[in-house]
Amino acid sequence: MHQTRLFTAALGLALLGACGSDGGSSGTSTTGGGAPVLATVSGVVVDKAGTPVPGVTVSVFHHNTNTTVTTTTNASGMYSVTGLDTVNNADYAIYAQKAGLAFQPAVGDSAGAVTKFDFNGLYRTVIRFASLPAHDVAAVNFTALRAGDRVAELPRTGQATSYASGDDSSANAGVVWPAARFTDNTDGTVTDHLTGLVWLKDAGCMSPMAWAAALTAASQLASGACGLTDGSAAGQWRMPNANELESLVDVSRSSPAVAAASPFVHIDLGAAYWTSTTYMALTAHAMAIRFTDGRWINGADAGDGGFGNTKATVANSLWAVKSGVAGSVQPLATGVYSGVGGGSFGVRDDASLQLGAPLTASRFIDNGDGTLADTVTGLTWLKQADCINQPWAGALAAVNGLDSGQCGLTDGSTAGQWRMPNRSEMLSLSDRAPTFPQASYLDGQYQGTGAVTGPVIFGNFIVSDYYWTSSTSAADPTQAWTIYSCDFGVYNVAKTETRYSLAVR
Repeated sequence: MHQTRLFTAALGLALLGACGSDGGSSGTSTTGGGAPVLATVSGVVVDKAGTPVPGVTVSVFHHNTNTTVTTTTNASGMYSVTGLDTVNNADYAIYAQKAGLAFQPAVGDSAGAVTKFDFNGLYRTVIRFASLPAHDVAAVNFTALRAGDRVAELPRTGQATSYASGDDSSANAGVVWPAARFTDNTDGTVTDHLTGLVWLKDAGCMSPMAWAAALTAASQLASGACGLTDGSAAGQWRMPNANELESLVDVSRSSPAVAAASPFVHIDLGAAYWTSTTYMALTAHAMAIRFTDGRWINGADAGDGGFGNTKATVANSLWAVKSGVAGSVQPLATGVYSGVGGGSFGVRDDASLQLGAPLTASRFIDNGDGTLADTVTGLTWLKQADCINQPWAGALAAVNGLDSGQCGLTDGSTAGQWRMPNRSEMLSLSDRAPTFPQASYLDGQYQGTGAVTGPVIFGNFIVSDYYWTSSTSAADPTQAWTIYSCDFGVYNVAKTETRYSLAVR
């Protein structure tokens, strides 16, 4: 992991920050005549209805000097920060904060980009100017989200059979798949109308290979190869990130775990498929999914064919994808990024592209009644993450019967309003920034050593354990899909085992 340290901000504010001086002078930049070159950054904060939001603290962090200047939006939601040094030593990260709100940044100047930034283990979503231009920059804006707001909706999982009351199929949570989900474009490509993504029809065109070679092969793919007659050029195709590849999984199916009506051919069941999402806890590995059943792969699985995800030594398959038009849903961004504290490991990998519906910051709003509002998906979660710990059927019944007065709830909810999250919903909690385990981060522990902590999101999210989903494995209905709390991968577990469950509504 990268090294970080504490810093003291300007204006007497004690903040957390990342190291990262570029080694140059930290003094004021000047023109050839000695006059400083300064710029002003300004913007507006509004809510989703376009109403200005006053009283929002906007922070401008100067990476080169580890100092922060803050200001507050006025009654019109506007702010302005003047006197920012440019030319040399001009790396700035800008973010917004106000209790009870989450924020989605946007920037109109091409010198800026929405990305993440490591503040000593706290991964904020920011507008970053790696080099602030020597002119005033306007339209550095933020959208404020409240409890109940959302950035993106989640799709259904595809499960069509109910195995118990309140499970995935009986709850039917999520956006309904289009009646004709896939279209064969008769040019070697398939359009998925659920996500809008365009996939290579021949999923077995390329022989299994190491991760770096597959990443390159995807970037070099063009019309004329793999049955393509679509006119595509090198650089348009890519290896899918983990959330994009997951979007193809139909949990009602196995061998392959893809919708029965899909026109794909030659889906490889003997190897897993690579994703461009590096496993940030161990960057020699990348997330992968096998389509015999839809299980995620993290390490070798003894006794079931030796699926693995070590980048250099494992040969996995490649299922190339490219962007299309808007679908019914947009897959969420995974949270990995290439900037300070993150890392890109190849051309057009997940971290370098950062595709998908962006994750807000701060993402979760504590409603003060035992529930959390997720401003990315609009879902409401039970805050206490260790309250329900039973075999699958018992956990499902406990969630179905959950009401105010149980598990720290004072929200007035009644039995039948809560459900066990399905596979899509449980996966949506993930943020694959370098923090590991993810459960520790959700508990407010920003570094593995415990040296840096912050606000607790969930209450006692158990580290290194499996959390049930309401989705059953089609390959073996005695098993249910679970999310492992460290890496938030999807793994099949016997329903008779005792595991934890969250609750959602």
